[in-house]
Amino acid sequence: MLGDKKMSKHSFIPSSIDEHIGQRMQLRRVMMGMSQKDLAKICGVTFQQIQKYESAGNRISASRLFELSTALETPVSFFFSGLPGYIEREPRNGHISKMHVSDQSASDPLSKNESLQLINLYWKLPTDEQRETVMKLLKALNGQNQ
Repeated sequence: MLGDKKMSKHSFIPSSIDEHIGQRMQLRRVMMGMSQKDLAKICGVTFQQIQKYESAGNRISASRLFELSTALETPVSFFFSGLPGYIEREPRNGHISKMHVSDQSASDPLSKNESLQLINLYWKLPTDEQRETVMKLLKALNGQNQ
């Protein structure tokens, strides 16, 4: 029955800050080689909830963000890294309806999952010699033979 659920007057519209935090959450999770299911289990939520956080489908509360930072072994500030100091705000009927942040992640290679997977795999190599071989290969492929 619809009367049993409280309906919000305003539907949730994610801001670019919500999207940024979700992307940073996904970035850190991938960096650690952790699945959504693994993170969900640690936090006591469903993997679908983790998906919603990462896609900014649901806003992350302060207490949940603290819990996620603990599970992902990173400070809470990690999720805000890359946000500018100034945020544009669109006023609507006297209230802030939408916030915009610049998209700096497009030019940052460390914001891409592929980069983080590469770093994660590199550091999982068991010996310094193997890491050195990979580094030499990457340099050779990029024309930086030394």
